[in-house]
Amino acid sequence: MKREFKINKPFCLWFTGLPSSGKTTLAKAFKENLEKKGAQIVHLDGDILRKGLCSDLGFSKKDREENNRRVIFVAQLLAKNKIPVVVSFISPYKKIRDFAKKTIPNTLVTYIKCPIKECQKRDVKGLYEKAARGEIENMTGVNDPYEEPTDYDIMIQTDIMSVKEGVSYILKYLKNNNYIV
Repeated sequence: MKREFKINKPFCLWFTGLPSSGKTTLAKAFKENLEKKGAQIVHLDGDILRKGLCSDLGFSKKDREENNRRVIFVAQLLAKNKIPVVVSFISPYKKIRDFAKKTIPNTLVTYIKCPIKECQKRDVKGLYEKAARGEIENMTGVNDPYEEPTDYDIMIQTDIMSVKEGVSYILKYLKNNNYIV
C-alpha cells in the first residue's frame, strides 16, 4: 500500500473530555483513517483499559489518577518506540493532563468539547441518569469536577463538527505542525 503521507515525528494525541463527548468515536475514526493510509498507530481507550490493565481501580480521585498514570506509562513506551498513539480518556484533572504532556514525547492535548446536555443525550450507558439519581458516585461532570482545559493544543467541538470534519481538522493540525508530511 502506498502511503499518502509519512509520520515525521511520533505523537500522542491525548483526547480529553466529558463522558459521551465523542472521544472514543473520534479516536477510532482517526486511527482507521491513518491505518487506511498505511500508518501504524495504537489507540488506548479508557473503557477497554479499565477491563484489563486497570480493572483493579475504582473511580475515586486517587484511583483515577492511578488509572491515568498507568496509561501514561504505556503511551510513553509506545512513543519512545516511535509508535504514534491516540489516547481517549476523560482525564478530568489538569494535573493528569500536564503530567501526560511532560512525560510522553510530543503529546498534544486534544480537547473534545461538547456541552453536557448533548453528552447526556448521547449517553448510551445511562451513566448521567444514574449519577443524577445518586446511584453513581464520582461521575465526571455531575458530582465530580471536570477541569476544562485552557491550554489544549487542539479543540474539536463535537456538537458542531462531524466525526469526518474532526478527523480532517486533526490531520491538518498534524501536517501544519510537521508531525506528518
